[in-house]
Amino acid sequence: MTVSMRVMSSGDGYKYLLRTVAAGNGDRSLSTPLTRYYAEEGSPPGRWLGAGLPALGGGRISAGDQVSEAQLQPLVGMGRDPVTGEALGHAYPQYASVVDRI
Repeated sequence: MTVSMRVMSSGDGYKYLLRTVAAGNGDRSLSTPLTRYYAEEGSPPGRWLGAGLPALGGGRISAGDQVSEAQLQPLVGMGRDPVTGEALGHAYPQYASVVDRI
């Protein structure tokens, strides 16, 4: 068994999930739907769980519902509600690039 680990950050960090984990480590453009992932055997699609679900999407997300790519992007990518797009808590901090800091 081989295990690899990567740092996943806010902002574009969700793209790591889409490129590697959800796509089965296959080559896939982020503009292409996850058809292969959902149609093939292997890791099942993600499901919504947790006591905080009634607060998301105005109650339109239920425990056990399948997580979509369209929901993942605002939630993990921007810290926003996956259905309504409303901000969740504080905005992600913006850091200067390495070039700007030097």
